[in-house]
Amino acid sequence: MLKLERAITNDAQKLAEIQKASFDEESKHSNNNEMGGPLGYDSISWQEEMMQNCKYFKVLFNGEIIGGALIFIESSQVHNIGRIFIDPNFQNQGIGMKVMNEIERVFPDSNKWWLDTPSWSVKNHHFYTKCGFTKVREEDDLYIFEKTL
Repeated sequence: MLKLERAITNDAQKLAEIQKASFDEESKHSNNNEMGGPLGYDSISWQEEMMQNCKYFKVLFNGEIIGGALIFIESSQVHNIGRIFIDPNFQNQGIGMKVMNEIERVFPDSNKWWLDTPSWSVKNHHFYTKCGFTKVREEDDLYIFEKTL
């Protein structure tokens, strides 16, 4: 059973480990020459800080943390997906799509979602397009995606 719950300080280490594994795995399968992920992706203290600064959810599958999602509320109707990540052992099983659907269910008043993702992350581009997002522009090495409900 898949479930989203607010992340707490005790989850920070596990979330940092999963985030590191997820972003490092994506880096391996890209044209990016560097291993790694975005700022703080492998830092326990960064995870704890984000729990204070946004809506940080842990993704539970049968009670086990397998991922996370960071949502930034820009207004009552516009939300930013700051990050979503799933343990590589659980990817390509439809879980990410279920997480996206659950995020939208948790925020029923939001009618616009947006996110950015690296230009080299073809797997992410495919995933977000599959979730109904459209690439609207490029900023440096990032693609900006939006979804209007």
